Amino acid sequence: MAEECKVNEKEKNNPSLWRRVEGLARWLVNRLLGLVGREFSQEQWKALWQFVEFGLVGLSNTLISYVVYLLGISLGLHYLAASVLGFVVSVQNAFYWNNKYVFQAGEGEERVWWKTWVKTFLSYASTGLLLANVLLVVWVDLLHIPKSLGPVLNLLITIPLNFLMNKLWAFRGKGEKQV
Repeated sequence: MAEECKVNEKEKNNPSLWRRVEGLARWLVNRLLGLVGREFSQEQWKALWQFVEFGLVGLSNTLISYVVYLLGISLGLHYLAASVLGFVVSVQNAFYWNNKYVFQAGEGEERVWWKTWVKTFLSYASTGLLLANVLLVVWVDLLHIPKSLGPVLNLLITIPLNFLMNKLWAFRGKGEKQV
């Protein structure tokens, strides 16, 4: 606990680049909202910034998954096998960054990493593996959309669902208040 306090004090005196970016973004958003007489509360800002962080992790997941997918189909894998391979690789990335930065454990909360990993995998599997592949079949086989474009269309549906499942289930601490 004392170690945590030292880290928090150090962070206050020398904030990370990411916290500086957040501060600048909050200042800018509140300036813009101030033009119409509004401002985000601390809880509203925290929820919005968490979604922004999730989006950045998601962007890296998408790039990783898509590159692995394209590599797989270029090596002759069936497009669904390439999609599954991309999914598995990107979920590892998602778990690491979401656990470390986006959905940090609250003060006094202890997470069992493997349980959180399983929940993360299941959250992403339901949207990024099952739903995404069903949609991929619809796009490619039924609507004849190019195989390279199908995964991009999936993002419009899977990203919001993924955020909600991760926030409300996979990384939710016991007794944690929902924002």
